[in-house]
Amino acid sequence: MANLIIRPGWWIPERLATPESLYQNYHARRRTRTEDSESRRAFMRKAGSAAAALAGGGFLGCGGPQAEAQPRSSGAPQASDSAARPAPPEPAPGLYPAERSSRFNQLDRPLTAEAVAGTHNNFYEFANGQQGPGFQRTVADLAKGYPFRPWQVEIAGLCEKPQTLSIDEIEKLAPLEERLYRFRCVEAWAMAVPWTGYRLARLLEAVQPKPEARYVRFVSWLDRQLLGVKSAPWYPWPYYEGLRMDEAMNELTLLCTGIYGHALAPQHGAPVRVIVPWKYGYKSAKSIVRIELTETQPRTFWNDLQPTEYGFYSNVNPNVPHPRWSQAFEWMIPDKSDRRPTLLYNGYGDAVASLYNGTEV
Repeated sequence: MANLIIRPGWWIPERLATPESLYQNYHARRRTRTEDSESRRAFMRKAGSAAAALAGGGFLGCGGPQAEAQPRSSGAPQASDSAARPAPPEPAPGLYPAERSSRFNQLDRPLTAEAVAGTHNNFYEFANGQQGPGFQRTVADLAKGYPFRPWQVEIAGLCEKPQTLSIDEIEKLAPLEERLYRFRCVEAWAMAVPWTGYRLARLLEAVQPKPEARYVRFVSWLDRQLLGVKSAPWYPWPYYEGLRMDEAMNELTLLCTGIYGHALAPQHGAPVRVIVPWKYGYKSAKSIVRIELTETQPRTFWNDLQPTEYGFYSNVNPNVPHPRWSQAFEWMIPDKSDRRPTLLYNGYGDAVASLYNGTEV
């Protein structure tokens, strides 16, 4: 005899249930609006305190406990309304596409499609967890039209000839070439990318590092009006990273201004970034406005936030697991079924293993 199923009065068909992605999207957006409201209320409280202090003859901002540290000049415009901005100037004609390097023209995997690489980006200034499944806006959407030209980069610190260069001067400092590199994220996804640039060493040699310069520190631009920055005001903005001098001078370390045969798109770190292919991707500072040569090891953004998860060296090593997942394998975006064993130093050990003598990984 067939079973007779009597539905309770509150039962609804599965086809009418709200999809999980829409549920997650709705609540994530509500959290964002709540955080933004809290930020606005905090700002108004500070503004009111400042007005009262000024009215009473007080003066804030002289290093007292209520003074807020001001970011270093970003080197980029701070506008946030892309609809009202004129189109940014284009790179000088003839720079892109650059000739492909004869040494870095082959990989053990096919190149990642540009459309895929261009929509799979970690760029927390634009989107701090506000992109991905359940969200309609990618980093590429949020960054579209942002004015990354004109642009300046300050190179300072322990060097004989500190300079401030425009992006046009940087692009013409040395011949550009295209290199095919493996790129791996600490989150275990990977891709293969055609980057355009030249050795970072060429830029550093131009400022003549002093003998005591042992490290290179990078600082990224900052716009406090961007979604990712406003949604994580507790982060130690602006983004900062560092390398040892011998790492920065290595032939693989690329000062990058282009990708896929054209100038860098905003979501990739326009207009200038660093690519260090044997390290996890977060070591590759994006949208750089300052390069500083130092004697002491610089602090780094993610190491300050999570020191047990993100070390200073952060070399790709399948034998050193992240505290929350294994690093033994990686998957090629966008297909998680394309799973590959992780290569020590991301496969670039012949060029960089001697820098560490098997210890600093």
